Amino acid sequence: MLTWLITGASSGLGLSMTQKLLARGDRVAACVRRADALSDLQAQYGGQLHLCRFDMTDTAALRVEIDRAFSTLGRIDRVVSNAGYGLFGAAEEVSDAQIERQIATNLTGSIQLVRAVLPWLRAQGGGRIVQVSSEGGQVAYPNFSLYHASKWGIEGFLESLAQEVKPFAIDVVIAEPGPTQTGFGGGLDHARPLEIYDATPAGDVRRGIANGDFAITGDADRTVEAIIAVADRQNPPLRVPLGSIAYDHLVATLGARLREIEGQRELAYSADRI
Repeated sequence: MLTWLITGASSGLGLSMTQKLLARGDRVAACVRRADALSDLQAQYGGQLHLCRFDMTDTAALRVEIDRAFSTLGRIDRVVSNAGYGLFGAAEEVSDAQIERQIATNLTGSIQLVRAVLPWLRAQGGGRIVQVSSEGGQVAYPNFSLYHASKWGIEGFLESLAQEVKPFAIDVVIAEPGPTQTGFGGGLDHARPLEIYDATPAGDVRRGIANGDFAITGDADRTVEAIIAVADRQNPPLRVPLGSIAYDHLVATLGARLREIEGQRELAYSADRI
């Protein structure tokens, strides 16, 4: 039996993961914002399910609840940073308040979660941190600039962190799902559109989202099963693309980026000291 801590456990991938892990006999510390969010599961599984209640933007409450979870459960083997949402709008359209909330939730909140669990993972001799990112952690689309900023940011943070904590037997896994049927689109925070962007790629994406023109091929349950399987591996990879769209987009985007860099070798070398 393993013990998992999962943020964003009341819906989407987080809820599916919580249900699957409880069903296989593991313990789960489920982090939610509402105390009654998982009342049905609490009644069914009793002490197998531990609830943590905080908002990802409240660092003080987060630390209190994380400390309480480790103290109560004794050991937590897997920490899954899953809470987050998307801010939709061109960079000029989103408001200051929307930007602050997006970064505070997806980036700062995820960073502070990791910082809160690290002393406990070190003290217990190791563990595993799983960050649910997105193909949008390496690929970018119009109207998602702030969402991408949060996901590219957390991936950079974790790639550095993975090197720092490896000596303590702490592994890091970054899961990068493509478009998946999770209700993500319904939870988007929409900026107020500016007419000037209507005839631009930003406007095209806005119409495509509204019309349902974009393929959503990812299955939420199968995505969760894949994440659990990778988290259970003895030596997991740092990054895991999930879904055919994510895989194809990442291969194409990273390949094009590498070719562009390779084409600038002479210019790059010219900047060295002679």
